[in-house]
Amino acid sequence: MTVFNEHQQELAKTLRKSADRSDWTDWKWHIRNSIKTVDDFERVLGIRFEPNQKKIYERTLRKFPMSVTPYYLSLIDPDDYANDPVFLQSFPSEEELKIGRYDMSDPLHEDEDSPAPGITHRYPDRVLLHISNTCSMYCRHCTRKRKVGDMDSIPGKSDLEAGIEYIRNTPQVRDVLLSGGDPFMLSDEKLDWILTKVGEIEHVEVIRIGTRMPVVLPYRITEELVEMLKKHHPLWINTHFNHPRELTASSRRALKRLADAGIPLGNQSVLLAGVNDCQRLIKTLNQKLVKNRVRPYYLYQCDLSEGLTHFRTPIGKGIEIVESLRGHTSGFSVPTYVVDAPGGGGKIPVMPNYVVSWGPNKVVLRNYEGVITTYNEPTSYEPNYCDRECAKCNLQLKEEDAEEKAIGIEKLLSDWDDTTSLTPEDNERMGRRDDAA
Repeated sequence: MTVFNEHQQELAKTLRKSADRSDWTDWKWHIRNSIKTVDDFERVLGIRFEPNQKKIYERTLRKFPMSVTPYYLSLIDPDDYANDPVFLQSFPSEEELKIGRYDMSDPLHEDEDSPAPGITHRYPDRVLLHISNTCSMYCRHCTRKRKVGDMDSIPGKSDLEAGIEYIRNTPQVRDVLLSGGDPFMLSDEKLDWILTKVGEIEHVEVIRIGTRMPVVLPYRITEELVEMLKKHHPLWINTHFNHPRELTASSRRALKRLADAGIPLGNQSVLLAGVNDCQRLIKTLNQKLVKNRVRPYYLYQCDLSEGLTHFRTPIGKGIEIVESLRGHTSGFSVPTYVVDAPGGGGKIPVMPNYVVSWGPNKVVLRNYEGVITTYNEPTSYEPNYCDRECAKCNLQLKEEDAEEKAIGIEKLLSDWDDTTSLTPEDNERMGRRDDAA
């Protein structure tokens, strides 16, 4: 889909009669003109809901607000909107009002695992820092629906400083994930400030950003934003494509800008009933992502958040999908299927079982074709007994980088050695120098 095609022009002009291409490619224009009511949704998309159905949608919005960027809305097929994956992810459903028996407001216990403002510290060496509670588009399957549209929970500068101070005072933290909301809703300047402050902490080795902007508002990935991000390597970005149709020309351009800036890209999909619970769709999505230099990272089982029952599939569906990927496409196109454990237990990988049986000398395995094979265990393996006395261990436990060494002419050619000339020792000329001294 080209940028500002005829369909997008018509859509833009229903929002602002004077809208042109420069408006459509301005991410702030999309934020200002986000669709937030059922009436506007009907007007812009050119559809009409039944009056009773419309009342139900409006009742849903009173509990779970809606916000859809004009760009993302333009991807919806108005002739089959009820089955459209973009529509299902962005428009309210009466099913959201049905709170299931096992639904929870905060299923991942992020609030309970928060030792400081904005911080979720669940794993030993990494923390999540909430830096924004606003998004350009409110995903109907959001695990943080409890915070959507809650202006009182938007973190201020003092909250951000308190969270950064916690990281500074917790030396085991080597990895910081900036999350939200969407971090790219912040201005370039504010995001630059946060990245600078976190990056100055000596024990922080890597910073990650979780964003859905390349999916729902790719025009946010401006050249200015990317130039700013390049200053903060090592920086990783995870995005959130759920369906192949979301990979438009505009989103591919945004991904290219980020990848060309040397930023490793990953993708976290959520398995959603009626949207992408299909082996073919997930396989196509992941292959398209890889083609655009995005590594499929996680395939999430839909969380037990309130109002998501209609999106959840059985875990068996996810295992079936992974079974259809492993061996049938490149290994780096296969994400890890995970259940984010209720109660704050973290991500638990759930995969097909490839171990058929296991004895003391032999393991029986099967491959993706159903071929049964064996692997003979070594008969002479002598494990290193670990008594935690590292000083006495026979393994070479040097963990620092090995030093690159060059000798002779190689030293002059090397990039890592500053030597500019070589002077052989113990020759007559050096001897004369010694005598003169």
